[in-house]
Order: sequence, then C-alpha cells, then structure tokens
Amino acid sequence: MSDQPRRPRTTGKPYRRPQKDPVRVLAFEALRAVDERDAYANLVLPPLLRAAREKGELDARDAALATELVYGTLRRQGTYDAVVAACVDRPLREVDPPVLDVLTLGAHQLLGTRIPAHAAVSASVELARVVLGDGRAKFVNAVLRKVARQDLDAWLEQVAPPYDEDPEDHLAVVHSHPRWIVSALWDSLGGGRDGIEDLLRADNERPEVTLVARPGRATPAELLDEQAAVPGRWSPYAVRLSEGGEPGAVPAVAEGRAGVQDEGSQLVALALAAAPLDGPDRLWLDGCAGPGGKAALLGALAAQRGAVLLASEKQPHRAGLVARALAGNPGPYQVIAADGTRPPWRPGSFDRVLVDVPCTGLGALRRRPEARWRRRPDDLDGFAPLQRGLLRSALESVRVGGVVGYATCSPHLAETRAVVADLLKQFPDTELIDARPLLPDVPDLGEGPDIQLWPHLHGTDAMYLALIRRTG
Repeated sequence: MSDQPRRPRTTGKPYRRPQKDPVRVLAFEALRAVDERDAYANLVLPPLLRAAREKGELDARDAALATELVYGTLRRQGTYDAVVAACVDRPLREVDPPVLDVLTLGAHQLLGTRIPAHAAVSASVELARVVLGDGRAKFVNAVLRKVARQDLDAWLEQVAPPYDEDPEDHLAVVHSHPRWIVSALWDSLGGGRDGIEDLLRADNERPEVTLVARPGRATPAELLDEQAAVPGRWSPYAVRLSEGGEPGAVPAVAEGRAGVQDEGSQLVALALAAAPLDGPDRLWLDGCAGPGGKAALLGALAAQRGAVLLASEKQPHRAGLVARALAGNPGPYQVIAADGTRPPWRPGSFDRVLVDVPCTGLGALRRRPEARWRRRPDDLDGFAPLQRGLLRSALESVRVGGVVGYATCSPHLAETRAVVADLLKQFPDTELIDARPLLPDVPDLGEGPDIQLWPHLHGTDAMYLALIRRTG
C-alpha cells in the first residue's frame, strides 16, 4: 500500500473558499438588525461603519456605498419584494428572511444603482456563500439572474397594476409604500395624481443633513464655512450640508453650539416663538422635549427675550439627551423627567407651550424608510389617547392669553386635525391662530389656519403645527 494520503474525490469544479466583501456583509448585517430587532438603520449603521473603519476594512468610498445599499434597499423594499416574488416559485413568506435580505439587496444593486448586472449578481452570490452557505447561494444566483433580465421600468410594467384600475395599489408598488400609507397621505395632501406621486418620490430620496445654529451660541455664517454647506431654505438658523458629510466633525456641533435638526422642526419652534400673546412672555414649556432639538432652539430664543424654558420629558434617558442639548444655553432653563399628561406644575403656569407629540412618524419616511413597513393602521388607535391627553394637558398648562403649539411629525389627518378638532370642542375658551403669517417666506402652507409642511414642497419632513390661544 502507498504511504501517500488519499486525495478527496471531487466532482465538477474544485471547491473555492467564499470571498468576504466587507461592504456587502456590513449592509446585510444592518438589514438583519432592522428585520430581527426592529432596529432603525440610522441608529444601527453608524456603529457598524465606525467599527469597520477602525479595523481598516472600509474607506470613505466603501462607507458611502454601504450606506446607499442599506437605505436604498429599505426605501424600495416593497418594489423589490414585488419583483422578487415574480421570480420565485413560492410565496415570499416562505422564503427565509436572511435569504430575502440578500435577494432584495441584490435587486437594489441590479435595479437601483449603476453597478453592472454581472457584478451585482456575482457579488450577491458571493455574499450568499459567506452568510448563507453554498446551497442557498445557488437559489440566490437563479433568482437574481431572472431579476437581471429587465430594467426597473420593465419590471414595474409587469408587477404593478395599471393606475386606471387601482391607483392606490399602482402607486404603492411603483413608489414602494404600503397601500394604507399611500391612501392616508393622499387624503392629507388632497389634489390629483401629480402631487401624491411627487410626495412619494420625495420620500424615496436621500435627505440632506440640516444643521441649526443655536442663537447666541453659533451663527449660520460660522457653519457656512464648512465644506459644501449652503444656507437653509426657510429658517434663518438653518445650514444644509448639500453633499452629506459627518455632522459630528463640525466643531460647533461637537461643542453643542449647533445641532442636527430638520428645517421643518426648526420652523415649528420659530412659529410658536413668533405667535402673538396677550400679556407677559416670561415662561415657556416644551412638554415633550426629547431628544432636545426643539428645546435647544426654544431655549435659545427664550433667552434672547429674558424668558425661561422648562423642558419636560417622560423618559429619564431622553431627559438626559435634552439636558445635553440645552447645556450651555445662554439663559436660564430647567430640564425635568415628568409625564406630560400628569404634570407636576400648576395649571395656567406658562405663556407659551409646545407639545410635539409621539406619532406614527409618517412625516419622516425619508429618514426612517423602514418605518413604512413597520407601522400598521391600528397604530393610530394606540397613539390617539396619548396625543389627546398631551394636548389637553398643554391647554390646561397655558395661561389665559397664552399660546399652545400642537406639533407632530405625521401628516395623517387622524394625528393632526382630528386631534385638534376634538380638543377645541372640549375647550370652548380657545381659538385657532392662523400660523401661516408667522412664516411669511414659506409658500404652500395649506388652507390654514394650521400649517402642513411637505418633503416635495418644502424639502422638510412633513411636520404639522396648529397654534391655539387660550381665551378664557
């Protein structure tokens, strides 16, 4: 017998160890965290990118590609699911979620980027070999080769119902929003097809990073010295980083003198601060202050007038974020952890009150695209009692002649005008203020007297604001 070790028998091509692609593995890990843990991509992705950079696995260009792969896949997930469903021989619910994540990630590369088709398929199959194993990689290869046969427009012609037969379902597939959200946004927006399509397209665009120069602590001119920084559209304190960038690298942001804040959020605070009062203007309340963006701007504006801000937040850890945002405020302020529906302060204590209430977040789908797939219509019923309770408490907390601002980052009528209308019935000694003249440079604010901002019209989140004066 020979002393030579017997060689293993092989069939076909020799085995090749899968090659790990750090960009796509990271994107897959982020998608799994969103799916498995209900995490938000904007919270999960930065630490993953930071760890990869520290290991030397990614450079700036790789990080940008990983970010695009994650957010692009999440934004167009509904569309890609429809395409993938047309390429598999079983219902999508029977496809293992990790496999489906690899497939939708591959579909985005094929249909939503300029990556060549052969490279997108090859990279996706290699990813599947690394994270799923060779057996399921073959399934991924077969499905994505079918996806690659047509471009996105051709697939939409095939998988979306005609607009004339079912307009809401057509828009849901084409623009990757659940049907119930399409319907709700259309009801709130009004108008015909063009407006809703513009809005849905805007929801799928990558938003700019917007900074706020906190009055008395930083100036817009200082922030404009940053690379690719341009003035905000509407807020005098806003500066946009038009090419993205890392806000934490801006010195004024790192020092807390400026912050990251959507321009719609800034406009809500500015409108409340500009609302006319009957009587003194000494004590302001932010009744839902976490995580602190509006509170920091309101605190700075209050300090300029010699007023004091009380910032209240129910969750202690979020109250800590508020305290951090307000640290260094040029005037006096206080931060407390308190339930806004059972407040520790006396009724009628405040001249101005803001309640930016918890909501479905349908106005910020650009920033949190996964929320559109996570929310359900019955979530509205869950938020309704809290929203009404917070507005009721706010109206009780303001003095006669003072003003309450009811704000929400959702345009859904059940979270905006329905809440305000209900509370006005309960408080007959109140009146709505026309908020539109308080933002004279901002167009298309709606029929009033409340304000509705829109991504496609204003480049902001879809913030809502109603201003209510206590009259007796």
